[in-house]
Formats: sequence, C-alpha cells, structure tokens
Amino acid sequence: MKAVVWHGIGDIRLDEVPDPEVKEPSDAVVRITRSAICGTDLHMVRGTMPDMVPGTVLGHEAVGVVEEVGAGVRGFRPGDRVVVPSTVGCGTCSYCRAGYYAQCDNANPNGPAAGTCFFGGPKSTGPVDGLQAEYARVPYASTGLVSIPDEVGDDDAILLSDIFPTAWFGAKLAEVGRGDTVLVLGAGVVGQFAVASAKRQGAGRVLVVDGIDSRLEKAREQHAEVIDFNREDPVAAVKDLTGGIGVDRVIEAVGVDAQRPAAGPAVLPEGEAAQFDRERDEAAPDAAPDGDQWVPGDAPSLALRWAVESVAKAGSIGVIGVYPAGFDRFPIGDAMNRNLTLKMGNCNHRRYIPALLRLVATGAIDPTAFITQHEPPATAIEAYEMFDRREDGWLKTVLDVA
Repeated sequence: MKAVVWHGIGDIRLDEVPDPEVKEPSDAVVRITRSAICGTDLHMVRGTMPDMVPGTVLGHEAVGVVEEVGAGVRGFRPGDRVVVPSTVGCGTCSYCRAGYYAQCDNANPNGPAAGTCFFGGPKSTGPVDGLQAEYARVPYASTGLVSIPDEVGDDDAILLSDIFPTAWFGAKLAEVGRGDTVLVLGAGVVGQFAVASAKRQGAGRVLVVDGIDSRLEKAREQHAEVIDFNREDPVAAVKDLTGGIGVDRVIEAVGVDAQRPAAGPAVLPEGEAAQFDRERDEAAPDAAPDGDQWVPGDAPSLALRWAVESVAKAGSIGVIGVYPAGFDRFPIGDAMNRNLTLKMGNCNHRRYIPALLRLVATGAIDPTAFITQHEPPATAIEAYEMFDRREDGWLKTVLDVA
C-alpha cells in the first residue's frame, strides 16, 4: 500500500509499504477513505518533536471502513464506517474508564508512565504507525473506533478524528462558561473550532489573534472579534477591548510554533518561518536549532506570554498547542501572582467524539466549512510543503484516499 513515511528531519516520502495486519485479538484493520495533514505532523517533520523512528507512517486523523477485525472485537464488523480517534486508549484501565483516554495505562508500549499514545508519533508515544495510508491497524478497536451515522459524510467526519475534539477539550480546559469573554490564540483550524466550541459552551464574546488574513476572515465569519498581530500589539488590543481588565479565559492553540526558528527544520529548507516569527525573534533571540533537534531558548513561548498577559486576574488558560518534551519556559511568576489557573494536555478524543458526531448529524456544526484543500495521496508531500509555508488560504488539507 502507499503511505506517507518519515525518513528523517525534513525528509518524508510517499512509499510502498506492507499492508497492516491484525496482530492482536483486539485489533482491527481499517481501509482509510479520508486522512488529513495536521500541524502536529509538521512537528515531526521539523524535528520539534524529538525521537521519531525512521520508517514510521505519519498521520493521526482518519475515517474509513472496517476491513477486518480480531477475534476479540465484538462491536464492529467489516463494512462499518468509522472515525479513528487520534489518541489510543484500551478502554479498560482506570484512566480510560474515567475518560482520560490520552493517559491510558496500557496503550503506550513504553509503559504506564510514558503518557499519551497516538498514531504516527515519536518513540515516546509508541511508535504506532499512522493514518496517512491506504490501510491502518487500529489497536484496541472496540474503544479505538467510533461508528459514523449514515447521515454524516466522510468530509463531515474527518475533522472529528482530532481537530474538533481537541478544540472542544481546549474550551473545557479553559473553563469557558456562560457569558465569558474568551481569547483564542491562533486562527488555524484548531483555533477556528475553538471559536465554535467556546460559543457552544456559553461564551459571550470571542476574540482571536493571528497574522494571516484568510484565517482572520474565517474567524470573523463566526463573528469573532479579530486581532492581527502584524498591525497592532495583541495584548494592548485585548486590554482595550475589555476595558483594561483582560479576558476571562484563554485557549492557546499555537504551541511551540510561536517561537519556531526561521532556519529551523521544515519540509523544504526554503520554507517560510511560522506565523509568529517576527514577534518570536524579539521575544526569544537566543532560541536556536541544535543539530537534529530544536532547542527552545530562554524566553517563554510568545503565545504563552500573550496568554498570561491578556487574561484577567483569577482567569484561566487552556493550552492545546503542542509543546515538546523538554520545553520548560513559562512565565510562572506572573501567573502565580495574578492567581491564574493553567490547564493543558493531549485531548481525550474518544471521550468527546460521539457527542460531537451528534452535533454534526443535526447540522449544528458544519466541519466542511473549515476544509480548504482536498488532495490525492500522490500529492501528499507537495501538500505538506504548502501547509508548512502557511500560505494564505491554506487552513486544512484532507487527503482523499478513496
């Protein structure tokens, strides 16, 4: 089968690889009909997510059709249409049973203390071959698959594999409640769904910070109040819009990209720097690439600093932007002195997907509004290159596998 395979930093290829097989009674093999390219995938390509294993199939978002199930899978059969949650959970340990699927005791082969297991990630997360392929093996399939209602199409469902649940989780982490004024940092596709999630969870106002016109315009279509950091200081703008007080809640949907180096690893050496490079250079001039891994400088992520400076006293921040192991820069003194609450983590996708599927099925949310590109697998590498450049108009790319 064809699959997008990681060979090294900046080196991904569309390879011919062996078809996956059922290895354990709890496994299923899924024929992928839609996959997607995520900003998290770029962390592996750039080297900001360390310890990738050469030969790992990339991708952690997919919908498809069950082809084969192991003897221990009782709830699914060949022919079922399914969403594959991005994070892997066994469904039986105490963490999974409490809804913390991203901290499953059994899914990560590195052991219970290793943390989140997800598809297409580095050694620390498994590795488990990913979903940018024609077929995929899904461990713990009884938990790791969610049935798609007949009225929900593949394009509707693909963004529920990771993006929509992650944004919903971010609003939950930020403790968004009725009437709150909420700031979303980053207007990529996760940020767009964070706007939608905050509104669904009761926010009275939503402000959004980004520097790409098309993304800000998409947020404006949701009636978010947009702030272009290229034209004004975002913290000053937030204070001005809130009478000097700051927002009640912040959803940080950017992550370590807020201080990505202009010369850092990317799909193409000449790829443009990330969207927050200009401010990053001022905030973290000593951040620099070190060999094959990206080493943060002494300054905090710009997005984290903006979050702390923009939120009101006793406010709360939910972090769903990705930070690699070893990142330890956070303005904790300012946060403590203003009684801020900080919550973060990898989404427990399986916990939220069923309810979000119902929202999509009723028409309350239209995920397809945020898909800007459809590409065949043959052009997947080129699609990575375009996505990495953050070109205007590129929000979310779906790979039409079948």
